[in-house]
Amino acid sequence: MAAETRERLLEAARECLLSDGHANLSTRRVADRAGAPLSQIHYHFGGRQGLLLALLAQQNEQLLQRQETMYGAEEPLWRRYEQACAFLRDDLASGYVRMLQEMIAAGWTDTAIGTEVSGLLRGWFDLLERVVREAADELGDLGPFSPRSIAALVGLAFMGGESMLLLGDSWEADVFDALELVGAALKAHGA
Repeated sequence: MAAETRERLLEAARECLLSDGHANLSTRRVADRAGAPLSQIHYHFGGRQGLLLALLAQQNEQLLQRQETMYGAEEPLWRRYEQACAFLRDDLASGYVRMLQEMIAAGWTDTAIGTEVSGLLRGWFDLLERVVREAADELGDLGPFSPRSIAALVGLAFMGGESMLLLGDSWEADVFDALELVGAALKAHGA
């Protein structure tokens, strides 16, 4: 029962965050939407901040595991990269990208949120670095770039693209064209 209440609260928080944004998110509204007493948010999460961080951590863990599975597959790198671009479309549709960007923005003024979000994002960049390291044999000389710097460039390109996509449809073609060109370059290079 407690686990079920916790999950209902997390789902209600996700819905409220997506509809109202971080600044307007009300724990009372979350509790009402979940059909739970307000006290349950404090019991399970310690308050609003804990609820939002738990929500982000839950979503992040699921999607990072998905990426690890995908990048661990025995497919050419270009095909796995194309799948990452397709996952971005899925993550936009699910609301995860909006939730992540809302929490990044909240982290600019709330150091506890910023520290937590930064730690969660580090998992994505570490995964990308492992992928680049593993692919270095296929890619050949990386020139002045280290696997870590390439991972940073790729990860930041996706994050910047996410920000622009949230501003409206006018960015969709530009963002996806740019990101997908990297996959085409990998394919042409035989990676």
